[in-house]
Amino acid sequence: MEPESRKVGDQDHKFIDDKYSVEASENQANEALRLPITEAAPIYEQLLTVFPTAAKYWKQYVEAQMAVNNDDATKQIFSRRCYIRFIRKVNDKKGVEGQEETRKAFDFMLSYVGADIASGPVWMEYLTFLKSLPALNTQEESQRMTAVRKVYQKAIVTPTHHIEQLWKDYENFENSVSRQLAKGLLSEYQPKFNSARAVYRERKKYVDEIDWNMLAVPPNGSYKEELQWMAWRKLLAFEKGNPQRIDNGSSNKRIIFTYEQCLMYLYHYPDLWYDYAMWHAKSGSVDTAIKVFQRALKVLPDSEMLRYAYAELEESRGAIQLSWTYWFLIFKCATGFMKPTKKIYEGLLGDGINTSALAHIQFIRFLRRNEGVEAARKYFLEARKSPNCTYHVYVAYAMMAFCLDKDPKMAHNVFEAGLKRFMHEPVYILEYADFLTRLNDDRNIRALFERALSSLPSEESVEVWKRFTIFEQTYGDLASMLKVEQRKKAALTGAGEEGPSSLESSLQDVASRYSFMDLWPCSSKDLDHLARQEVPLVKMLC
Repeated sequence: MEPESRKVGDQDHKFIDDKYSVEASENQANEALRLPITEAAPIYEQLLTVFPTAAKYWKQYVEAQMAVNNDDATKQIFSRRCYIRFIRKVNDKKGVEGQEETRKAFDFMLSYVGADIASGPVWMEYLTFLKSLPALNTQEESQRMTAVRKVYQKAIVTPTHHIEQLWKDYENFENSVSRQLAKGLLSEYQPKFNSARAVYRERKKYVDEIDWNMLAVPPNGSYKEELQWMAWRKLLAFEKGNPQRIDNGSSNKRIIFTYEQCLMYLYHYPDLWYDYAMWHAKSGSVDTAIKVFQRALKVLPDSEMLRYAYAELEESRGAIQLSWTYWFLIFKCATGFMKPTKKIYEGLLGDGINTSALAHIQFIRFLRRNEGVEAARKYFLEARKSPNCTYHVYVAYAMMAFCLDKDPKMAHNVFEAGLKRFMHEPVYILEYADFLTRLNDDRNIRALFERALSSLPSEESVEVWKRFTIFEQTYGDLASMLKVEQRKKAALTGAGEEGPSSLESSLQDVASRYSFMDLWPCSSKDLDHLARQEVPLVKMLC
């Protein structure tokens, strides 16, 4: 056994290196088939930890345990996944009590998977089981026939691969009981069967595009994955259209089943978890939507998108409740309803040391919406101490103070405080300049540009020079306009953006000075000509 074990160990190492490797996983599963169950069980557990929705691995695992009559282990697996064969095996020895347990197990199983297009064999097995039950008297025989009839009548209106066979079996069943009664019942159910069969044929077109052997791996952008994603999207859209025209409850159950099926294969796709949750929310089941988000975040704990979506739903739920509350209860309700949302944001903030700038910004906005100006200000003062606090946090808080709190003085102070840390960030300079422009503070705008350009390296100052030039072209006099253009040319000579250039004015400079938005003092043909002239001029000067 030693060489065999060594071989498994080598493959195990490969599995750890790339736990989502489909090839390595299939090799592991095939190897487990050849091993004693004591050695195979850890392999199955490892596989199912990585691929918890892989039905084929669950089936292989439970069948391996059943093959050696390991009922305790089989029960433990069964508690994690429904498996009808084991239920029948255990209950066959228990007589009437066991038969009832088996019947309940079939009903339970079909309530979950009975709508599956491939569930025909399960319906047929259940019917065979019911027909096999002993009937000691006329009453028991009547009860058995009624139970069989009810299952048939559910099966023949369920669009499955076996719907034609089930209808034929149902016809034979009713005719064997009573030809007179059969005529009326078959006439009643024929249109329902025809409708289900038509839906089956349409559904099959979508189902046939799906790879049912695909393992749930994180998306890597492959063409095959894209096709599968599209195939599931089409099937979901088809189900949402309620093609069978059944009642809303049954239709919703069908849609839920399809989403759950889809997530067995596209388990690591955040957009599908989001769609599933929001479908529940739009259907009025917000509590269920919350549970879907919670499941999604266990699968994808690092997905900030899902966390924000989850927080948004919790926050909106709080707002809905508040709208129905008297004013003197508002504070008490707000505290209660916003706690879940705040916890989600606190999860995004983490330990505070490694918190991203975006998480800081979104939490400040959340606090401003729900706890007011002071709460947002206090958190900003803390956030700016974080080593990961970038200029984005300053810009976001300053503009919130300006636009929402109507406090330009506070906004100005925040921008000035940020300038001490982020004078080397051209984007921050431009955001500050935009803010000052909205204040119509041309004196401080010029001062800001001068301060920034005196400290920025020439290769990083290109965009700031461009904005300074546009500002003077828009708001300055002719002298200041020409002066800034000349300074820009001198500063950027050899800076990489414009390369060596003449300090003399060109016609292209004139076109730029006298343009506005998409309006130019020349034709597009002239512009192209001027642009082409710049290239040989630069070469000549070099």
